[in-house]
Amino acid sequence: MIENVDDLIHIPIDGTLDLHTFNPGDVSELLKDYIDACLEKDIFEIRIIHGKGKGILRDRVHSILRKHPLVMDFSLDPGASGWGATLVTLKKDDIP
Repeated sequence: MIENVDDLIHIPIDGTLDLHTFNPGDVSELLKDYIDACLEKDIFEIRIIHGKGKGILRDRVHSILRKHPLVMDFSLDPGASGWGATLVTLKKDDIP
């Protein structure tokens, strides 16, 4: 629990979320909140950087995306980052 404002982490909402600096236990809620924030800013293409490693964080991110009702599609980034990032397309029609 955040005890004061100084403990808040400000994340720029620009369509790219780098998970390297976050606790893996926070990823589920963080990802859901980030998707909501992107939709509020009319951002429908998101890049999530989870790193390569053993694939544990990637699998967790993909599991969350698979269940999220506003995610239309996602795939590993075919660019230079390869399987260290996931590209996500959000649904435009279901914006509350």
